[in-house]
Order: sequence, then C-alpha cells, then structure tokens
Amino acid sequence: MAHSKEAESEPCMYGFTRAASAALTHLISLTFTAFIAFLSRPGTSWFSWHPFLMTLAISFFMTEAILLFSPHGSLIKRFSHKTKGRIHWILQCLCAFCAALGLTAIFYNKQLNGKSHFTSWHGLLGLLTVCVVAAQSLAAVPLIYHPLAKGWSLAKLKRYHAASGLITYLIGSGSLLLGLCSTWFTASVREYTWYLSALCPVLSALAIMNQVSSAYIAKKRLQS
Repeated sequence: MAHSKEAESEPCMYGFTRAASAALTHLISLTFTAFIAFLSRPGTSWFSWHPFLMTLAISFFMTEAILLFSPHGSLIKRFSHKTKGRIHWILQCLCAFCAALGLTAIFYNKQLNGKSHFTSWHGLLGLLTVCVVAAQSLAAVPLIYHPLAKGWSLAKLKRYHAASGLITYLIGSGSLLLGLCSTWFTASVREYTWYLSALCPVLSALAIMNQVSSAYIAKKRLQS
C-alpha cells in the first residue's frame, strides 16, 4: 500500500517540477529581455538596438515559441497542435526578423566607427545564430503546408525539426552568453548582476533541452 502511494506521488512531483521549471523559464524570458532593454535603451544609438533585438529574438520569441509545445507550461495548452504549430512558426519568424535587424544594427554601427566585422567569437556565433534561425524558419514551412512535404515522412521531418531547433536554440543561447562577456555589458553591471544575468540563458537552455528530450523519449516509448 505504501509502495503504491509512493508510485502515485512520483508523477505528481514530476508534473509539479516540470510546471515550476516552465514557469521559471517564462519568467526568465520576460525579465531578462526587459533587463537588457533597460540597460541598452534602444533608440539612443545604433549599437543600442543590437543587444535589445538579439535578446528579444532569442530569449523571448524563440523561448516562447518552443514553450508553446510544453505539456506543463504552454500558454495555449488547450489549443490544437495545428494551431500551436502555426503560432510557433509566427514567433520563429519574428525571432528571425529581430535577429536580422540586430545583426544589421551592429554591422552598420561598426561601419560608422570604422571597426572590423566578426572578429570575436561572439560576432561569429551571432552571425551563425542569425543564419540557422532563418534556415530553421524556412525548413519548417513543409510542416505547416503538408503538400510541400510530398515524398517525405512528416513524423521524421518533425523529429529532424525538433533536433535542429534545439541545436539552434543552444547556439543562440551561447551567443547571448558571449554577449554578456562584452566590454559594454561588463561595464554596465556589477559582478553579482553579471552572474545572475549569465544564469538566465543557461537555465533557459537547460529547461528547453529537458522539454525537447523528454518529448522525444515519450514518443519513443509510445512507438515501442
């Protein structure tokens, strides 16, 4: 009897932990983006648009796009999977748009100041982030308009999309983390604030990794 009670409590604790993790990720998504917006004050210079737009793209739009499919933290949990897919794609397109604008802003800013382009790991990873985000959004079109996926297995396409999406998110999170090591950011915050800020993309990445891997494992169990 005691064993059965323990077995029942495990799924409850599991669900609570997942829900708390998703809620924390939502909170980080919003507060981290707002914090960077506060520091950068977008509109005060060409550079100011870069950290704001890149953080808005990765930390907010991409994170929220993936969380739409979280069974414990989706803000549109009762919507159909098809509707979630379309909203997910719209958020991803907004992510790609903001990331492209952020890249344009820093490129033009460096051009104005006579500085070299893509000379740091942050710059190179940021460029890669914009490219893979755009590619990921384009690759998702057959998953929305199924006739374009003629001859392909939709189940396989979804698995590939989820795996490549996770890689894209980790690349974007790495770019954000390297951005926090920049001279601009380290000069703008105190040491403890830097560590708290660095935790934001790390915790979000861990939560998203857990969500995607758990969904994949669950599907494998259903198929076996």
